[in-house]
Formats: sequence, structure tokens, C-alpha cells
Amino acid sequence: MRRLLTTLALTLPLAAQAKVNLAEAPIDRLNLPVWHQHWDASLEDARTHPDAKIVWLGDSITYYWQRHGGHGYDDILPIWNQYYAPYGALDFGFIGDTTSSLIWRLDHGQVEGLHPQLAIILIGANNFGKVHWDAAMTIPGIEAVVENTHRRLPGAHILLLGVLPSIRSPWVDAQTRTTNAALAQHYADSQTVTFMDVGHLLQTDGHTDPTLFVDPHLNPPDPPLHPDAEGMRRIAEALAPVVREYVR
Repeated sequence: MRRLLTTLALTLPLAAQAKVNLAEAPIDRLNLPVWHQHWDASLEDARTHPDAKIVWLGDSITYYWQRHGGHGYDDILPIWNQYYAPYGALDFGFIGDTTSSLIWRLDHGQVEGLHPQLAIILIGANNFGKVHWDAAMTIPGIEAVVENTHRRLPGAHILLLGVLPSIRSPWVDAQTRTTNAALAQHYADSQTVTFMDVGHLLQTDGHTDPTLFVDPHLNPPDPPLHPDAEGMRRIAEALAPVVREYVR
């Protein structure tokens, strides 16, 4: 990712670099073999499932819907099978993706040929990671994802989720709160986009609850970022009314 960002920056005139927000610029990750393979597989999924009524777009948190690790806390696939598989839903969650890589995927055929009734977007957590893009960059990046999705799936209602809470740093917490507040205001009166901040479902007494995440169970443990089976079930239950309203 860093090599791609550096290459992009070096190829732009200095005046253009000052104006480009990388969080809303299409940037691929095709130099990573695993990402490239996942990209090819996702295109095949779209081609062979043209009747999908729901499409999820996101990063590794979305990808985790397919996780079935056999430890209880990471058995998330059964929840997907309960809440989304009946609609033939497609999971386009790519590990490590930022808003920019999701924009690239949309620009290069991720949802081509699909006509879902609902598109669920969960993106932005990685903007606050290694690339260290703040809320000022991320907000327009997420808005660009939404606009791009609406343009390519005009018949789909968009359910935009706020960036989920994590336990990484006070800076990340601040960027998450700022981003979600701005998105809530931006889409408050939208007829085509429903914004939901479900972060409180992953909190206890107002604080992000590490027991609701997979990452602390890893060896070695990572900072809480990916909700576990209980966390994902809470999210699915909260989204269910919107799913029932827009998907037939």
C-alpha cells in the first residue's frame, strides 16, 4: 500500500498533489497476490450470482462475516447464513482496504451486472490505520464510496454504517467520532441513504468492550478491531429492520 501511495504521489505534479485527497482517489492493491486473487474471485461471485438482493461492501470487518474458526467467538458465518444468505447476499469485504481501494473496485466492475435492493457499506477503519488518513480526508472518501455505489446501483437503497469503534489509540477514537458525526449530519435527510452508527452495540458502560472482539484471542493478540460472533450478531439484529424494509 505504501509503495502504491508513494508511486501515485510521485507521478503527480506538485500543484496536483496539494489538491488530491488520496482517501477519495481510486487506488488498487493488485501488487498483493492475495488481494489480486480475492479480486478475481469476487468478480466471479458477481457474475454467478446476478440475483443477489443484498451486497456488502467493505474491508476485513465485512470479510469476517465468512469466518468460521470453530472457537465460538469466531464462528461468524452462521450469523451470515441466518441474516443474509437467504437473500443471496454477496460479501465484498477485502482485508486491509481503505476507501480508496473500495472506490477502485467499484470503478473496475465490482458490482457490474448486479441489481441488489440493498447495498450495505462499512468502510473507513483502515483509513485510520497505517495510511493514517484523518477524518478530514476520510469523510469525503466515504461520501465518494456512497456516491459511486449509488451511481452504479441506482435501484439499491444504501445502508451506510458508521466506522465501528476499536481500541487502537485516542487519535483513532477521535477520528472515528468526528467521521460518524459528520456522516450522520450529511445523510440525515437523504431518501436514498440510511446512516446507522451501531458502535454503541460494541460498548459496555460507554466504553468499547474488548470482550466483543476477535483480535484479543489471536496469538499474539491484536488491538480490538474486528467484532466477534456476539458483536456481529448484535449488528445483524440492529440492521434487520432496515433489511426487512428494503429487501423483498
